[in-house]
Amino acid sequence: LSLVYIGQHMDGLQAHEKALELDPNWKEGWIHLAQSCNELGMPERAIGCLQKVLSIDQRCVSAYHLLGLLLHRIGDHRGAVKELSTALEHDPSSVECKYLRASCQHACGDYADAVKDYEGVLDAEVDTNEKCTLQNLAYYQREIALYTASKVRSTFACFNIDRDLDPVWKEAWCKRLRPTVAIALLSSQPHVKESLRSGRLRPHDMLMSKQKKLILDVADQLGSKIQYSCPGFVKNKRQHRMAGLAALEIAQKVSITWRAMREPLLSSDDGSGAKTGKRVRRRDNATAITQNRGGAGSSCSSGVCDHEKPSSSLTLTWQDVYSIAVKWRQASEPCDPVVWVNGLSEKEFNAGFGSHTPLMLGCAKVVRYYPYSPRAFSVMKRLILENKCVYNADNQLIDLASPWQVQAIEAAKDCLELYNVVGEDFWVVTQCHSMAYEGKILDGTRLTVQKIKGPGLDFSIRTPGTPPRWADYDTEMSYAWEALCDSYRWESYGSPDIPLLEDVRDCILRLSFYWYNFMPLARGTAVVGYTTLLGLFLAAGMEIIASIPEGLQVDWEAILSPELNTFVQAVRPWMYPSVKADTSWQSLPDVASTFQSTGSVIGALSIYDD
Repeated sequence: LSLVYIGQHMDGLQAHEKALELDPNWKEGWIHLAQSCNELGMPERAIGCLQKVLSIDQRCVSAYHLLGLLLHRIGDHRGAVKELSTALEHDPSSVECKYLRASCQHACGDYADAVKDYEGVLDAEVDTNEKCTLQNLAYYQREIALYTASKVRSTFACFNIDRDLDPVWKEAWCKRLRPTVAIALLSSQPHVKESLRSGRLRPHDMLMSKQKKLILDVADQLGSKIQYSCPGFVKNKRQHRMAGLAALEIAQKVSITWRAMREPLLSSDDGSGAKTGKRVRRRDNATAITQNRGGAGSSCSSGVCDHEKPSSSLTLTWQDVYSIAVKWRQASEPCDPVVWVNGLSEKEFNAGFGSHTPLMLGCAKVVRYYPYSPRAFSVMKRLILENKCVYNADNQLIDLASPWQVQAIEAAKDCLELYNVVGEDFWVVTQCHSMAYEGKILDGTRLTVQKIKGPGLDFSIRTPGTPPRWADYDTEMSYAWEALCDSYRWESYGSPDIPLLEDVRDCILRLSFYWYNFMPLARGTAVVGYTTLLGLFLAAGMEIIASIPEGLQVDWEAILSPELNTFVQAVRPWMYPSVKADTSWQSLPDVASTFQSTGSVIGALSIYDD
């Protein structure tokens, strides 16, 4: 248990195995072994351990709860509901089981049952901080469930959490705050009974038609490419499907836009095959149409959305493209606060609210991200030595230019030794070199070291979403998106020759590089980024065949790379050789039309042949 506590899960796993050899009927040992397997991303083995527990004690509620967690984690939400319901038969008061069952029912569109369980959690007597947090979350999730239920029969374009929910309320949700203040901000929420009565999924939402099956078969295969082969990451069939559907919709929408943007070029052909006149820049083009199904800035009421009306004066922006993947991610796991940071309260946006990802928590190594800790530490040391300073928790500059400090920093082997030199919590910001403005360096992410109670330190990345930083990256993303559009529609449009598309591939990696460094979402930036990358490759007539190599996390490669070329060198060697020309997806039915309503989207994410 001590080994597991400090993040050495493999050593802890081996110790548990030895203990279970001595006593195969040690129930708690099997549970601890299952937890270690879960942390390491070994769900099948963990499930086997829990089945052993239940063969020893069929009434073991903690085993059912952990089994529910594992099934939820691999995307089998209905299977999780079954196990959690069994647990609640044995212990109806289990807050943990009731909350998790509500979350799974919520994701599958069983809103009435979900709301009932959420309210059961809210009414429960809680005696620990963990249960209090679940109670807070139950409030927010109940409101999200009611909101989604009210949109089930509307088009998916009208499902827009970022636009429709109050900024302060979303901030409280992200922070898991007690809902005292947030309650007053949702006075416009649909009445409970009215929302649940009209918000049931209809039979055809869950029906597997021929058109749906054609799309889903391709989506499942395509979406599996997002999978990281690293400790702690498991294959989640629901998330794979989400990514595949989002990538296909992006490909379809972007290809329509590029075709529309291409028309002015064709009209300038002099008949000899040569183009005349200047290139039409994206922002000057008045023929492309918006296809964002309710992306940032769109509006709708009573089920009719502004962007669904015919338009000949709009085009897709970079944010419209990424919003497609954001909405699919929001629908696929509604308990995750996947929201645009600039949509939070003005106060919090100005203060720099953003994502937070730990590498070390005290003495514990975070399984998923610790492998990047040595590289992050090296980057942090280099930045301190270059700048001879850091910032403290109050964002005040701390000078570290004295000879003894420089010498101590050079000799530091870990975060604790750096902390001892600085003497207080501190952070440094990584660099991200601009391509929109030569010589400009953007703020990347903050590498942060904080002292905690007890042994060890917290070592994490924190990415603030301040208005100036947002403006910088918005400009960078706009330039990168325009460069991609120009490269494809002018030089390589419709070409099946992969070498001719190399500039297009580089432009997609450029857009992805700045997206990962931007981190504009409170959660979900990594999967949205790679999903969009897959979709853009498809839109340009290319498919990435290779899986992401073992041990590599694309977002971390971007975050810890100061320049685009460094990131490209990490990705190009395994990605580019696997790229093949592919336009077969163009024969598929339109994703947005096939899954037009919010209910049909939830159904698509919840039905499987098995």
